Amino acid sequence: MASPSRLQQAEISITDRACAELIRRTEEANAALMRGDIASYRALNPHAADYTLMSPFGGRPTHEAELTEERWQAIGRFFSNGTFEQEIVQAYGSADMIVLALIERCRVEAGGLPMQDWALRVTLVYRREGSEWLLAHRHADPLANGISLEQAAALGRKPENQEMGGGKKS
Repeated sequence: MASPSRLQQAEISITDRACAELIRRTEEANAALMRGDIASYRALNPHAADYTLMSPFGGRPTHEAELTEERWQAIGRFFSNGTFEQEIVQAYGSADMIVLALIERCRVEAGGLPMQDWALRVTLVYRREGSEWLLAHRHADPLANGISLEQAAALGRKPENQEMGGGKKS
């Protein structure tokens, strides 16, 4: 097997550094979010114009254009007094894209519920635009602790009052 060229070695080194920086930045941003600090979250974790969110609560994906200032403030108010840890499951990188698969472990007051532990399986896709890495996609689910086949079937079953695609029947 041929050894990598100097250019390939330089690209690997740059990608490894970018990956490490995104891992650090992601952890810092989400720790701020769990404290309700939406300004720090947004500063540390800028989104691409075509960002998509598949939230842990399911339903239709959210697009960046839907994230108005009012909605961002509501997201900040949703979380309070939280702590955050992340476990890196795998990181993949190329010159212009980095994917992080991780487990997020939070202890937080969320959505008016009392303080509790939350564990989420998360996939983050970052895309390089110029010299900046932007979050292009986030998918999260609350299945880090596992569920039974029956529980998964119940979650995956289409409710009788909904059409495919999540819209309610009129």
